[in-house]
Amino acid sequence: MKSKVSEIKISYREKLGTSKALSIKSSKDAAKLIFEQWNQDTIGFQETFKVLLLNNANKIKGIYQLSTGSITGTVVDMRILFAVIIKTLSVGIILCHNHPSGKMKPSEVDKQLTNKIQKAAKLFDVNVLDHLIIIPDGNYYSFADNGLL
Repeated sequence: MKSKVSEIKISYREKLGTSKALSIKSSKDAAKLIFEQWNQDTIGFQETFKVLLLNNANKIKGIYQLSTGSITGTVVDMRILFAVIIKTLSVGIILCHNHPSGKMKPSEVDKQLTNKIQKAAKLFDVNVLDHLIIIPDGNYYSFADNGLL
């Protein structure tokens, strides 16, 4: 008797060729790009977690929205995060989430999550370059700029 297990396919296709992709040189570049891509109707309403996927030259492969949550938090599923990173063959990532409250300071949960992702990323030779907290007015907090990475 044949098993009724279906094959699961994860697909990925780069929308930009790497020669046309933008390069990230600073936290300011990343924050500006991510803020411009954010849904301005929800940035001050719901917390969302995204990951900026980069190649070895820090050129953007894409932005993946991992989760959307409530006013005060969102769930980050590590398995989905790393499935996306590995499937896209990204070697660098910039984590990003918004604080609808407008507070730029990272919470202890934000710090613990960043540390957990950073440890897991080392197993796959993926560099966590930064974790940005974006607030509704476009300002941001960078973990790397503030010595937390």
